[in-house]
Amino acid sequence: MSRALSLTIYNLCLPFGLLAMAPGALVKMRRRGGKWGDFAQRFGCYDDATRAALRALPVEGGRLWIHAVSVGEVEIAKKIIARLLASCAGCGVVITTTTPTGGALARDFAEKHPGRVVALYSPVDLPFVVRRALEAIAPTRLVLVEAEVWPNLVHVASRRSVPVSLVNARLSPKSERRYRAFGSLARPVFAMLDQVLVQEAGDVARWAALGVDGARIRRTGSVKFDPDGADTRADEPRVAAFRALLAGMGWTGRAPVMLAASTHAGEEVEVAKVFLRMKTGLSDLKLIVVPRHVERSVEVVSELRAIGIEPVLRSALGGGPGRGSDCVIVDTTGELRAWQHLASVVVIGKSFLARGGQNPAEALMASKPVVFGPHMENFQALVTLLLGEGGAVGVEGISGLQAACERLLKDEALAAKIAADGKAVLTRHEGATRMTVESLVAPVGRD
Repeated sequence: MSRALSLTIYNLCLPFGLLAMAPGALVKMRRRGGKWGDFAQRFGCYDDATRAALRALPVEGGRLWIHAVSVGEVEIAKKIIARLLASCAGCGVVITTTTPTGGALARDFAEKHPGRVVALYSPVDLPFVVRRALEAIAPTRLVLVEAEVWPNLVHVASRRSVPVSLVNARLSPKSERRYRAFGSLARPVFAMLDQVLVQEAGDVARWAALGVDGARIRRTGSVKFDPDGADTRADEPRVAAFRALLAGMGWTGRAPVMLAASTHAGEEVEVAKVFLRMKTGLSDLKLIVVPRHVERSVEVVSELRAIGIEPVLRSALGGGPGRGSDCVIVDTTGELRAWQHLASVVVIGKSFLARGGQNPAEALMASKPVVFGPHMENFQALVTLLLGEGGAVGVEGISGLQAACERLLKDEALAAKIAADGKAVLTRHEGATRMTVESLVAPVGRD
């Protein structure tokens, strides 16, 4: 199929897709703290202050537009941008996000780099909208994080001779099946990519099969799993502050802590039931729950109260109430990495009652033993390495979680060895951030 026909079919279907998704997107936006004014940026409309900030960005060393959907992708982008700014004094960066939580994290990062980084919401992928956004941002390169290949955005950038790079590229089994099912439509879009930086050697052939020129694919490793740029010392002030908050609740540094990371619906109450059973043998055990979506925190509180747990919201810590509670629910964003430093064992969410799993890398980098369920499909390559080298504990379901956690909490030597072996696995991706930045600043050959 030709590129023109592929884009025509896509653009005929896109308005119906946007209309179908709009109600759910609006509800989600409001729940996650989004503002109605954000919609202007979604349609490529920027106020005078934003346009002035864009014009002020340096361009002599290149101006990169980096698109990262939500929190996970923003964390990857932050590592890339930090190294990029350090190595290229004359470059500027615009980071765009889709979700309110990702947007808040991106804005916080941009505020720490005034004059070098501007954070915006991403434009919807309508031709006239992306043209308007490209005119305002005026990038010298477009960088897409992980799997965000939007056909019109890529096409318009390509027509304007703006090289398009896909970094930390990954294909979940589900995404690969979907792309292959619509191969004739997808291939012309992927063929427009000037550069694809993949995580594993095996990914090269998979992306080439989807239409990317093999000469444009390079294995750099995973930025997400790269220990570089994730200096745990940077977390120390926040970790110390959290430890003080917990001490105010009566938690001592000697008490074992079970942390459930990035949990999805239904997982919190199941993990909490395991926690209650474990307390019969570990009476001083504590529980920290970090829901993947903070807007569910009130729902999680209700569910845990129904089984006899009186949790305290992280946002209320330090305000007086909560002393004596053995459970904290983290209802704030961007803090998971620091909270994991306070854990004795980390249980990975979305691996029990949902599919795909969540990223275990931050817990591994914090030298914590991790336990996950059977559904880690989105991180299969890493999981295979971890399990093969004893760097994590996999269980078949919630029914196996108690035994695994008790074994780690009662055998400190075993827990330390698993944590160390897990962290060692990440060294296979060491240098991924550096190689990614080197590829982004190097000239890209255009056909």
